[in-house]
Amino acid sequence: MTLHDELSWRGFVNQMTHETLPADLEKGPLTLYCGFDPTADSLHIGSLLPILGLAHFQRAGHRPIALVGGGTGLIGDPSGKVDERSLLTKEKVAENVEGIRRQLERFIHFDGANAARMLNNADWLCQLSLVDFLRDIGKHFSVNVMLTKDSVRQRLEDRDHGISYTEFTYSLLQAYDFLHLCEQYDCRLQVGGSDQWGNIVAGMDLTRRLLGRETYGLTFPLVTKADGSKFGKSESGNVWLDPNRTSPYKFYQFWINQADADTPRYLRYFTFLNQAEVAELERQIAEEPHKRAAQRALAEAVTRLVHGDEALGNALKASQAMFGGDLKGLDEATLLDVFSEVPSTALPRPVLDENRLLLDVLTEAKVFASKGEGRRMVKSGGLYVNNDRIDAEDAKLTSQALITDSVAVVRVGKKSYHLLRFSD
Repeated sequence: MTLHDELSWRGFVNQMTHETLPADLEKGPLTLYCGFDPTADSLHIGSLLPILGLAHFQRAGHRPIALVGGGTGLIGDPSGKVDERSLLTKEKVAENVEGIRRQLERFIHFDGANAARMLNNADWLCQLSLVDFLRDIGKHFSVNVMLTKDSVRQRLEDRDHGISYTEFTYSLLQAYDFLHLCEQYDCRLQVGGSDQWGNIVAGMDLTRRLLGRETYGLTFPLVTKADGSKFGKSESGNVWLDPNRTSPYKFYQFWINQADADTPRYLRYFTFLNQAEVAELERQIAEEPHKRAAQRALAEAVTRLVHGDEALGNALKASQAMFGGDLKGLDEATLLDVFSEVPSTALPRPVLDENRLLLDVLTEAKVFASKGEGRRMVKSGGLYVNNDRIDAEDAKLTSQALITDSVAVVRVGKKSYHLLRFSD
């Protein structure tokens, strides 16, 4: 299978500038680049498709450049935006660039025969003279053409927001990136999301005018859900690649909760599973959807890819905890993450030393409406503390009930949880 065949069956190819690109990719190693916007110190899962696109190119022997927009990030790309972004300071952009750099190193290799490069366009854009740039670069851009770009036209038609000169010139800077990379690193292909098509073509045109070289462009599709809604957000907002922003447990949960209609595409996009493996998982969706084998495979593959084996193991263990699994070994931060949406009651730590009946405390904490309800639950075998069943109505609440330094997990029946949190 050629690289283009691989990208095509996975659904990565949205548009190409040249029909000859598939054949040209087979002639030998090509240097390509993709840009990443440093608006935060972490990428989110919306960036996974272009990241894995670079990984596929590198696996096929090509040399990827991951370009972090330390310079263009000071301006802001108007593509896909209704209003102008807040401008970041140079210090904040530099901080964000470092965070993104660490994340990209998980997906592409920076050593070996076709080692990737990590570059920051601030290194050349911030050195440009305004007058020289307008004279040498700006003269090659037609305002008439720029006004026809979707990202510009939509903003011009919006009387409430409009577009600033700052954002209007963004495409010139991105075009200059392609020129610089072609000249300095023999980069001949730019890839990016479908909203970058106009910027990519502008860079190709500038490179042809000033260097007389032929370059290529390829865009990836915009990832959406089957119902047309936006991909990449959970109820709490963006799903980040940084485990401090989105924990591995919640990251895993995001993927395992995907709909049957979306999962086959996401298996192609976001994993390295081959055609036969994906086809088998599709069959299981069709014939045994209740088992959710495809969603589990998707969640495990992407969590392992982004966070590693150890984090995946912890996420699996945390997920099992919600269904009566062993809670031992989960640290308090993970435990609170798992049970972040269940009711909780704060209690003073001295309660643990008062030798009080567990049912009395649970009644006061509103776990049960009455002690009678609690006794009936004990008799039926439906009361658990830290997923250990409570068999005695006169069981006492002591420090032995803590699963961490300050938390006890109460479960009533199969799925009704309540946290007891003790503090001094």
